[in-house]
Amino acid sequence: MQLEGKVALVTGGGRGIGRAIAVALAQAGADVCVTARSVDEIEAVAAEISALGRLDILVNNAGGGLERNHVGDDNPDNWSRVIEINLLGTYYCSRAALPHLKQSGAGKIINVGSGMGHHPRTGNSSYNTAKAGVWMLTRCLAMEVWQDNITVNELIPGPVYTKLTSDIFLPDKPHPAFETEWIKQPADVVPLALFLATQPATGPTGQTFSLTRRPI
Repeated sequence: MQLEGKVALVTGGGRGIGRAIAVALAQAGADVCVTARSVDEIEAVAAEISALGRLDILVNNAGGGLERNHVGDDNPDNWSRVIEINLLGTYYCSRAALPHLKQSGAGKIINVGSGMGHHPRTGNSSYNTAKAGVWMLTRCLAMEVWQDNITVNELIPGPVYTKLTSDIFLPDKPHPAFETEWIKQPADVVPLALFLATQPATGPTGQTFSLTRRPI
């Protein structure tokens, strides 16, 4: 019960990685609030966790890709929507949470990023650009709030099998592009998330922690 008395908010907590992290935080003793686009998904997770109180931990997990075409062949509306979901969503949630995290005395922001935000790839520029922005926001914000005892770090899960990625790869199968990778389940991301959530106020900040099996 390392997180007993703590309160956490997990965005995109209705399924996949967000759901696994939300349940794990609750099992570690935290009261957890989850947000998602589907009411049914939220209620299913909320049935397993406690009610929300103050705020100590923010997990910016909500994200996803909508546009996998080259620039010029893509849909500009979808491209901008990916930026809104991944980058602006992280910014707005972090900004709104800051006053509450400052009051906690040792607040933590965990931004779920992507290796795609660290390396360019073709055919998915919207997602790459959005996650690159999350990476930079993580580092900038960490420098701005450290004196308030708030840490801000990026968690890169690597390839994980979820509903959103089921058309790309399957669990326990080789990655289609990187032979060193293994396809994880959402629960495999939990230990790293708990590590970041349980660090002291003097712990790491402005850093990237990755579960990938290739350089990022």
